[in-house]
Formats: sequence, structure tokens, C-alpha cells
Amino acid sequence: MKLPIIQMEHVSFAYRGEEPLIQDVTLCIPAGQWVTIVGANGSGKSTLVKLLNALLLKNAGQIHICGTELVAESKYEIRKQIGFIFQNPDNQFIGQTVRDDMIFGLENLALSKAEMEDRLQLYASKMKITHLLDKHPGQLSGGQKQRAAIAAILAMEPKIIIFDEATSMLDELATGEVIAIMQEMHRSGKYTLISISHDMDEIAASDRVLAMERGTIIADAAPADIFNRQDLMQKCRLKPPFIYQLKEELHKRNISIGNPTNDKELVSALWQLYSNM
Repeated sequence: MKLPIIQMEHVSFAYRGEEPLIQDVTLCIPAGQWVTIVGANGSGKSTLVKLLNALLLKNAGQIHICGTELVAESKYEIRKQIGFIFQNPDNQFIGQTVRDDMIFGLENLALSKAEMEDRLQLYASKMKITHLLDKHPGQLSGGQKQRAAIAAILAMEPKIIIFDEATSMLDELATGEVIAIMQEMHRSGKYTLISISHDMDEIAASDRVLAMERGTIIADAAPADIFNRQDLMQKCRLKPPFIYQLKEELHKRNISIGNPTNDKELVSALWQLYSNM
């Protein structure tokens, strides 16, 4: 079993004089896992991930990242282990070109020029943006911007990458591309992924789902288990994937197709049902 890379023990957070946004959260995430966080607006999703790299400072409890306790003295070192992909990639760009933006992050790691150039070329190639390096971010499409933002984060080689609604502003094609990138990153085994999302394909691709309500974790389960709980889906303002909607409609008609969890299994189940008619 892999060692935990993130541990939170009885963590709470509130702005001074206000109601808690995170209440007594205890959580353990093993290295290499892909965890999706879901919940209605105001449930505490973004607050939770901001606590992980000290964008917000907890009021109570303990947080350990990569075995180091997150305190004021350690937050800068811990931030080097965590990459953050924002909902709006425009909020992430600093440089006048994609190249400048990637180099800026690497300069903060005090790398040599040769190593910075090697990383820039490597991750620009991985994200298929080499031809965009000398373009201004404003010249890029939404999908290209998000690819460039991901490349800049990967070049810093963090162990943990947080995607905060990273596909919510993209069209269907660009969303699919970003999810495919996340799946490839997950398969590599090099990263622990945490994504806040309402996209059902993104949620379904993850290993584990944390459902939040009023600053607490109300469910911690595999995606399929979450999708099968209608009460939970309603609380989190989620609609089940087509496969689960179809199973429910067939179940109302006393027709069972088993428990397919992807398109290939669904086609096989429907073909078996047709063959038995």
C-alpha cells in the first residue's frame, strides 16, 4: 500500500467572526491516487484545497504534505510540491508569451538555464504546445490556454496537482482533451491528482470521490458508488452519467443489464439483453 502524501486530521477553518467553512475534516490520500471533490456551491470544496498549500491557513487541526507538517515555516517548501490549475487559465498567466510564463515558474526554483530550457521543451512537447511557445496567451483558444497552464505547472515537477474546476470554462472538445491529459498523468504514477469538478466524465475517471456539504465530507467512495446514490447526487447538484440514467429507467421497467460502468461494458450488456429477447 502506498504511503499517504496528504493527511488532514481534525482540520477546521473559518474567517474571523464567521461560520466555519471547513469543520473537523480528517482525510488521508495515498500517493498516486486521483481524488475528485464534489458538492454544491458553498460546500467547502475550494476552501479545502486552498488549505493544502496554505493559500488559507487552518484554524485547528494538522495537515501533513509529503510527510512534512504544514505550518507557517514550512509552507514555502510545501508549495513547491503542489501545482494548482485554476478554473480560468487567464488568472495563471504572468508572462507576455507562453515561453516567458513557463520560464518564470522555473526561475523561482533557482534552476540553471540549461535545465530550465530542457524542462520547457520537454513539457511543452508533452502538452503539444511547442508551436505556441512564442505566442501571447491572449492569442490562444481556451483549450490551448489550459494546456499551456498545465505545461507550466508540470515543468516545475510537483508531486501533487490540484485542478480547481479546470474544465468548467472549456467547450466539450477542449474538456475531453484536458481529461485525457489528466488520465495520462494518472497512468504515469508520478502525480497525485485532486480535482474539483461537476463534469461527470472527469469524476468517473477518478479513483475516489469526496462529497462535501457545509464544510464536511459526507461521503468518500468510488465514483460508481456515488453515482448510484440519488440522494447524494441531488445534494451535490450532479446528474448521473448516461449509463446510470439508462440503468435506472430500465430498472423501472423491471429490466436488468447488470452494472456496466463504461461505454464498452454498456454496449456488451445491451447486446446480451437483445440476444436474449
